[in-house]
Amino acid sequence: MTLTAQEVRRHVMDYLEATGCTVIEVSPLHVTVKLSPRADRMLTDRPYYWGFVERTGAEPETLSFTFVFDPEQYDHAAAQAAAAPARPRGGTNLRPAPMVQPGSNDMEAAAETDTAAAGGAPAGVPPGVSTEPQDSILARYFGIVPALPRLGPGMIRREDVTYGSKRLKQIWAAARDEGKCLQLFEDPGSRQRMTLFSAAYEPWLGVCYKVEMTCDLKREELHFLGISLTTGRIAADFGTRLGSLELTPRLPENIHIQPYELTVSGGADRLESYLTDQLAGLDYSWAEEARERLRLELSIVDLYYSELLKEPDEEKKQAIEEQYNARRTETAWQYEPQIAVSAVTYGLFHLRSS
Repeated sequence: MTLTAQEVRRHVMDYLEATGCTVIEVSPLHVTVKLSPRADRMLTDRPYYWGFVERTGAEPETLSFTFVFDPEQYDHAAAQAAAAPARPRGGTNLRPAPMVQPGSNDMEAAAETDTAAAGGAPAGVPPGVSTEPQDSILARYFGIVPALPRLGPGMIRREDVTYGSKRLKQIWAAARDEGKCLQLFEDPGSRQRMTLFSAAYEPWLGVCYKVEMTCDLKREELHFLGISLTTGRIAADFGTRLGSLELTPRLPENIHIQPYELTVSGGADRLESYLTDQLAGLDYSWAEEARERLRLELSIVDLYYSELLKEPDEEKKQAIEEQYNARRTETAWQYEPQIAVSAVTYGLFHLRSS
């Protein structure tokens, strides 16, 4: 399985939008973004800084990044832009700089003019560099600190976010941790707000289960099940139903929720029983084949150590037995068929009654 650059971009943009980050610049190849405090906590690994912010109540200063989704195309476009000749904008009056003799009064006047054009920056400081004292956190708590030149609003770090990259895995982990439990409502549209009678919404418990079948091979399946907490009806294709709806985290206007007939824990128990019955009906010939391979591997291990265990020296024999038992345990762990079921995400979904 792999993802294209466009699919990776969509995942990252969805996460940035959901966490309230500020997009500075965006294109099909990259996005420059200033992280929100919520995203900064999850992605930048700065626990000491955020602990300091919480203790002092200071205004947090989040980091900015340029996430590049197609590094090759992005670098090529940047190289072309750098190689293109600079063109003056329409209406700009370009005049050559006056010739000034060293040591003359005209040179001092020219220097003053350049300083004013650069926004009042003293000589030796490039235009656009701020030298004004900053009201920083350190200055507030540890006294006046020397002002240092600072370019722009802050450093923007570039990171290539491609399939398999560390940053993409981190974003997925953050989304998985924050999105495990949901409560969403079907968006009824603008017409419902104008009607006289409120619409009835049915509460559903939805759980996305991950089923892992492992031996020396591995297979994973996702089962997105839903159960109505009003009628007890189970929908095996609940994820498909949700995919066709517009959902909102806020309770819409002019609707009412039907009373629960099942508790959340009771609904979860029914879903687990349903999934267990579904798994019991699968073909498990792969497990029998894995156990046959396990018996073959264990017989090879036993044959290899059978002569070594005849060692007359007790100390050496004990070391060989430990190695032999460890090898058998490792082989059994690798080939023994196992099935593990875990809930990836779950939530309450209030949908229009059908």
